[in-house]
Amino acid sequence: MEQQPAKKARGPKSRGGKLAICLLITAVIGLIYFYVALPPINLQSGDFYTFIALLCVVYVLCSLVTSGMDLVRGGSGPKEFFRFIKARCLPVGILFLALIAVAVVGTLISLPIFRAGAYRDLLTVEDGNFAADITEISFNEIPTLDESSAEYLSDRQMGTLSDMVSQFEYSFDSTQINYQGRPVRVAPIAYADLIKWFTNRGNGLPAYVMVDMVTQEATVVRLEEGMKYSFSEPLNRNIERHLRFNYPTFIFGTPQFEINEEGRPYWIAPRIVKTIGLFGGADIKGAVLVDAITGHCTYYELADIPTWVDNVFTPELIMEQYNYHGTLVNGFINSIFGQRDVTITTDGSNYIALNDDVYMYTGVTSANADQSNLGFLLSNQRTKETKFYSAPGATEAAAKASAEGVVQDLKYTATFPLLLNIAGEPTYFIPLKDATNLVKSYAMVNVAQYQVVATGSTVSECEQKYIQMLANKGITSEEELPRTEVSGIITDIRSAVMDGNSYYFIQLEGDPTYYSISAAQNPLAVILNVGDQVTIQHTPAVEGQSSSILDGSSVTLDGSAQPAPSPMVTPAPEEETTAEAQPSPEPAE
Repeated sequence: MEQQPAKKARGPKSRGGKLAICLLITAVIGLIYFYVALPPINLQSGDFYTFIALLCVVYVLCSLVTSGMDLVRGGSGPKEFFRFIKARCLPVGILFLALIAVAVVGTLISLPIFRAGAYRDLLTVEDGNFAADITEISFNEIPTLDESSAEYLSDRQMGTLSDMVSQFEYSFDSTQINYQGRPVRVAPIAYADLIKWFTNRGNGLPAYVMVDMVTQEATVVRLEEGMKYSFSEPLNRNIERHLRFNYPTFIFGTPQFEINEEGRPYWIAPRIVKTIGLFGGADIKGAVLVDAITGHCTYYELADIPTWVDNVFTPELIMEQYNYHGTLVNGFINSIFGQRDVTITTDGSNYIALNDDVYMYTGVTSANADQSNLGFLLSNQRTKETKFYSAPGATEAAAKASAEGVVQDLKYTATFPLLLNIAGEPTYFIPLKDATNLVKSYAMVNVAQYQVVATGSTVSECEQKYIQMLANKGITSEEELPRTEVSGIITDIRSAVMDGNSYYFIQLEGDPTYYSISAAQNPLAVILNVGDQVTIQHTPAVEGQSSSILDGSSVTLDGSAQPAPSPMVTPAPEEETTAEAQPSPEPAE
């Protein structure tokens, strides 16, 4: 019986046809990878090298499958395989080796051992004057929440909205900003799942959540038109994919959610550039602002970024640059051996609002990482203007432990401290949380003497105790104690005649304290009415004085019962006289 010839495998016979198939498969896989991974087309990005290496590997495998199988059937050895790859994939092999060479050389010339001076100069640090730069902050400017507490309140508020909770959820991706002069955290909501995205994507996300960091009030802000661009979008309207398609060569940091002064939502995407060698010295050159509703993108150079934007430089980047600045101050060798004048940042950071900008705060300690700080940094997160303030004292961790020790019977947990200027003293302000993540108390810890700790159920009470404790310890004198100011709407007025003088006892909205004002010293007190907006100057409580009565030195009528337009307190008129603080009895019922 005559043997039939073996059938040949079907496929392209010409070399050009096989090349076209390899290129097509490589392009398809490359496009899929680019759509999912979103690597920047930029030689300064490690993701770009991974992307090109993947394409090279895919092309070689395709060439083996389309043309190399004959070698396997023919019983050829490894030499034939290498000869085949050299003949069919030479350009790809050259590209692959060239990328490896560029990556290796780029890494070497970017190492701090060769470029210590450049790394040290990434961050310009000026010396600041604490008392002059960090003015005493008003109560309605002090954030009383940390990030986790704010997000807990936001999630709980989101759960109360029956028309949204079944379709959307809180995103747990908040950003601290200054909004209309107040520190707040804002975060977008997100689609609850893929099905909820499919049924709601036409209208977009209908709201975002805002938490007032002072009053601890969480609000769901509804939008007239929904946000179409966010992280919860799985396809083209995903904010990172939208940015990559519009700016394929840019290296972006993580986009941050913010709102402008009119409450319109935006995504702020900082543009990262490598300033040392090929891969070293990451810094911010500018930012892309994306309208979260329309997707309109605008790129701004660093100097041109609108002033309402608060988050361009992240705390992590600023701390990294300072660590280069502090460790390489006397060269690379000194950073390892000897470590003369070497300093680093402490673990953790917080935020403080100054001059309508958000500043990142972190402590500075020696390279030995002991339990004391040399000072602290404040860095503007929009401009990167950074100052170092010399304030030797306890680290943030030591201050937290000291505050927790005072309330150990209540088992409260201390949040990361916020640095304030209280009576001219650098002071850690620490909210204390219970097991449910709610702030229940506040502590103030002196930086220089962290055994000086005052606690209170309100910020005002805590400050009064702390200021008196400073005087008792001899840190400040009674004459140096500042006048404390409070503003608010009058909810109750009572009067009494003592020693022939009329006194008015004023209670403000949300404040259980009564402020005693002498009519002889402050005639304005006679004409005050419930509902008036006033500013009262008073002295801190002294030992033995009732905590429910504080002696006012002056009172200023702010004009209406509406909240004051600015969170800054209004100084008393110059013509008003100041009465000495005197103990006052409880007002008669």
